[in-house]
Amino acid sequence: MKKALARSLGTALAPLAVAAYSPASGPTPTVEAMERVADWQMAHPAKWNATDWQNGAFYAGVMALADVSPSPRFREAMVKMGEGNRWQLGPSAYNADDHAVGQTYVDLYLTSRDPRMIAPMRERFDYIMAHPKDDNLVFDPVGNPDRLEKWSWCDSLFMAPAAWAKLSRATGDGRYLAYAVAKWWRTSDYLYDREEHLYLRDSRYFTLRESNGRRVFWARGNGWVLAGLARMLQELPADHPTRGRFVEQYLQMSAKVAQIQSADGFWRASLLDPESYPIQESSGTGFFCFGLAWGVNSGLLDRARFEPAVRRAWAALLTCVDADGRLTHVQPVGFTPVTFDPQCTEPYGVGAFLLAGRQMVALSP
Repeated sequence: MKKALARSLGTALAPLAVAAYSPASGPTPTVEAMERVADWQMAHPAKWNATDWQNGAFYAGVMALADVSPSPRFREAMVKMGEGNRWQLGPSAYNADDHAVGQTYVDLYLTSRDPRMIAPMRERFDYIMAHPKDDNLVFDPVGNPDRLEKWSWCDSLFMAPAAWAKLSRATGDGRYLAYAVAKWWRTSDYLYDREEHLYLRDSRYFTLRESNGRRVFWARGNGWVLAGLARMLQELPADHPTRGRFVEQYLQMSAKVAQIQSADGFWRASLLDPESYPIQESSGTGFFCFGLAWGVNSGLLDRARFEPAVRRAWAALLTCVDADGRLTHVQPVGFTPVTFDPQCTEPYGVGAFLLAGRQMVALSP
C-alpha cells in the first residue's frame, strides 16, 4: 500500500548550507525517508553491473545522503563499492555512461585523499584527451557507428561532464574541466531547442512530433540535463569565463520546467504532451526537483517563484515511496516517452530521489 511520507542572480555562489540538526537527536523526517529508500535499494540490487550508469546515478544520490545522514553506513557502502570495482570506470573508454561512476570516486577521494580512488579515472581521461574523437553527433548507427563514444544524447550531460569537472577540482588539472565545458556546448549547440528551452534526446528527434503536434521532449532526458547543469555549476569556479553561459541555460530551463509542471507536482514522460502519457513518473520528477531545489538553495532561482514547485515535486515523490522504502513510478531504461507499469523501480530513480532529498534538507522549512 502506498503511503505518503507526508532572488536574483549573484556573481558567485556561496557554499551550500545544510539544514542543521544534531546526530544525537536523530535524522530529520526527510533524511529518514531518504535512508529508507536507499536501504531498500541497497538490499535489492538491480541487475545492472556495478559500474553501469544506472548504478552510477544511484551512487551520486547515496553520496548526497551521506552528507546529511548521521549514519556512516552510506559512505562506507560507497567505499566498498569502489574497492569492489578496483576504482575502475565502465568498460567503454569513451562512452559517457561509463564515466558516471567516476563522480562518486572523486567525491570519496576528496574526503580521504587516497590516490588509488582516482588513478584509473585519470589514466582513462588522459587517454581520451590524447586520442580525441570527432564531433559528429548524428545518432545513426550506420553513418556514425561510434556515436556512443561522443556525447551525442542529452542524458550524457549528466553522466560525464560532472565527472570530468570534479576530477579537475580534485587534481588541479584544468584540462579536464576545459574538456567537459567544450563538449557540453558542442552537445548543447546540437540538441538544445532555443525557443522551447528544452533538449531533444538525440538527432533522431529533430523531426518527430507527439500526437498533439508538439516536439518530443522526454522528461527524464531533460531531467538528466537540468541535474547535470546544477552539478556542473557546483564545480565551475565563480570567475570561469563560461559560467555565465551555464547560468543562462540553467535559468532558461528552470523557468520552462517550472512552467510545465503538472498540478499534482509530477512531470509526465512527455513534457509538452502530458495527456498522451498520464502515468505519474518519478525519475524525471526527481531530477527536476533536485535541479530546481538546488537553484533555490544556491540563490540562483527566486524563492517565491520556484519554492512552491519544488515542494509540490517533493510531496509528489513521497507518494511513490512504499511502506518498505521501495520507490515506484520509475520509467524503465529507455530514450523516449512511453507508457509503463507504475510499479517499476530502478536505481537511477532512487538516485534522483536522494539528490532531491539532499536539497530538501537544505531548504528552510
